[in-house]
Amino acid sequence: MPSLDERVTGALVGAAVGDALGGPVEGYSPEQIAERHGGRVHGIVGPWHGDEWRTARPIAPYHKGDGHVTDDTLMTHALVRVYARVRDHLDAHAIADHLVPDLMTNPRWIPELEAETIPLHRIFLAEKWLVARLHYGHVDPREAGVGNIVNCGAAMYMAPVGLVNAAHPAGAYAEALDVAGAHQSSYGREAAGVFAAAVAAACAPGATPDSVVAACLSLAKDGTREAVEKVCEEASRHTDVESALRPLREAVAPYDTVGPDYRSPSLGARRPSRLHAIEELPVALGMVVAARGDFRHAVLGAVNYGRDCDSIATMAGAVTGALGSPVPEEWAKTVAEASRLDLWEPAAALTAVAREVFARDVERRRAHERAFARLGGAGCSD
Repeated sequence: MPSLDERVTGALVGAAVGDALGGPVEGYSPEQIAERHGGRVHGIVGPWHGDEWRTARPIAPYHKGDGHVTDDTLMTHALVRVYARVRDHLDAHAIADHLVPDLMTNPRWIPELEAETIPLHRIFLAEKWLVARLHYGHVDPREAGVGNIVNCGAAMYMAPVGLVNAAHPAGAYAEALDVAGAHQSSYGREAAGVFAAAVAAACAPGATPDSVVAACLSLAKDGTREAVEKVCEEASRHTDVESALRPLREAVAPYDTVGPDYRSPSLGARRPSRLHAIEELPVALGMVVAARGDFRHAVLGAVNYGRDCDSIATMAGAVTGALGSPVPEEWAKTVAEASRLDLWEPAAALTAVAREVFARDVERRRAHERAFARLGGAGCSD
């Protein structure tokens, strides 16, 4: 049975590898991807526009491909650094106090820009919102996510929350909802909670894709719950990810606000709603189910699905990695070298934090039990 260290490493390295594999084909359809690459993508590929990536729209100026991670991994590692600093459970105020300054003031190598600069220069507008609202707007961190576009921006980097709450999905869900309140609202915030719960559930001894989905369904609300249920029901009918590509898209379409053309979102795209869900999380869980928890198949299914496939593959990689499915060494090594990142150091740091937080939780629980017993609450017949 994989240890905590192995599950944390599998989840974080797996998320980064999935992110890097999905980046170069993000935004395209399965048919476009197959045409561009002469068939399905089976590993790390180069930029969609080749050497013209610096100027070709709509990708410019990002070097997506060749093993480069995207903002999904940059944000995930930033959240790990917050945990390493706080060394306890996080909330929305921790995002304001620690994550935002990290994005604004600490230069790092940005693989897609092939330059050292502050992460703020790479992250998408939905993440720049954190800086605008919390640093410049001085908005209450618990409410700062209101008004932002509703997308997978908060969910994509919530794996660390699930890992700190390993084997405790309800705790991960609650903590991620608090953390994500600084970034998102509506079903974007809900997806962050459910994704963290999925990662936590995947860490439990004996966990399976079905047990992960069951944990998610026990916690998810509204359109997010329905989307996860319908997509995973469809995924369970397939024995391979190839046959699931189109059916999973059809299953999630009623809940997705972006519409059929990913690069030309519908008028109702990314607006708050109790009836809808982000596309990425249900599809990622569907890929995990269709792949029977196998990392390679789940991630490649996510990559060849297209659309926002770097985030879908990030989530599928985190869940299957936490389940204990091995991340191919050749992929991990190439991504680490190409992105100039130590993919294993954040995992070691977060594992140490998870152990410290668990010890604190045990002591807090015992203190509560002692106090409750002194109140006459324990062992009372009434």
